[in-house]
Amino acid sequence: MDLQIALLLAQDGVVNGAIYALLALALVLVFAVTRVIFIPQGEFVAFGALTLASFQTAKVPGTLWLLIGMGAVISIIELAAASRRRGGRRRLTLALGWNLAYPAVLAAIVLLAKPGQWPLAVQVVLAMALVVPLGPMIYRLVYQPLASASVLVLLIVSVAVHLALVGLGLLFFGAEGSRTPAFSEASFSLGDVTVTGQTLWVIGASLLLIVGLYIFFERSLWGKALRATAINRVGAQLMGISTTQAGKLCFLLAAAIGAMSGILVAPITTIYYDTGFLVGLKGFVAAIVGGMISYPLAAAGAILVGLLESFSSFWASAFKEVIVFTMIIPVLLWRSMTTRHVEEEEE
Repeated sequence: MDLQIALLLAQDGVVNGAIYALLALALVLVFAVTRVIFIPQGEFVAFGALTLASFQTAKVPGTLWLLIGMGAVISIIELAAASRRRGGRRRLTLALGWNLAYPAVLAAIVLLAKPGQWPLAVQVVLAMALVVPLGPMIYRLVYQPLASASVLVLLIVSVAVHLALVGLGLLFFGAEGSRTPAFSEASFSLGDVTVTGQTLWVIGASLLLIVGLYIFFERSLWGKALRATAINRVGAQLMGISTTQAGKLCFLLAAAIGAMSGILVAPITTIYYDTGFLVGLKGFVAAIVGGMISYPLAAAGAILVGLLESFSSFWASAFKEVIVFTMIIPVLLWRSMTTRHVEEEEE
């Protein structure tokens, strides 16, 4: 291996690590606030990329029907709940607006406005608008009724949701993979290494999202509420913070991060309906490095995972996935020996 090859591998590792860092941050956020190990995080990567690819091939993405169906089910649940309690008319109106009116407007746009002829930036916005609301909808349907369940039960439910979304992905998008056009066709030479414009887009967008999340958690009221919920759920409830709304918000952020990650990586690699699982699993490895609680350690772990994957593909391409996932074993052993174990309290 000469220096040029090493630099190319390092470039690929940093690009992949930037995507894994975003997914790791989303996983840490969801776990800290809701205690959910969100295995379906990777499915938002696939759904975001394949929804954009559907627009560019003048097809109606299946995520539109999923959004409409889930919105209708949630509306029925909210109507049934409203009939059993007094008041709450404003809450019911908001629920029906987001779960019925919003999908209906998007359906009219997708079916009548021919988004396949729109500029790429507008298609990206529309794809995000379709995929991101699925996050809080999944929380409302699946996780909110089990908010007080144990971590193990929530993990089993996450596996079930993952399998369901993978099956829906195959139904909606088929078994063939898709790629999308690059955001930029520019390329830059840095010595013996050529850096593409899409590479800079991935790294720049990832850094921008990380900085945006930092500002959100440090400066905004909702960000501080999420931090409070992550530190002490009971204390946050006593201070008037709705843990239900906090859960929906963190799932919204996780879905947005996943969908944007898929859109960023789609011009670089072919995305299949089940691609998100491996990508999300590598983000999970990075999150484990951070102990599922530390954002900086999770981001550092993601870069390490990306570099390890890139160099492993050169030295032992047949075993690169094995090498990456094996890294989780010493991390878990080290944490099991250095962490004080506390029995989970019964609620």
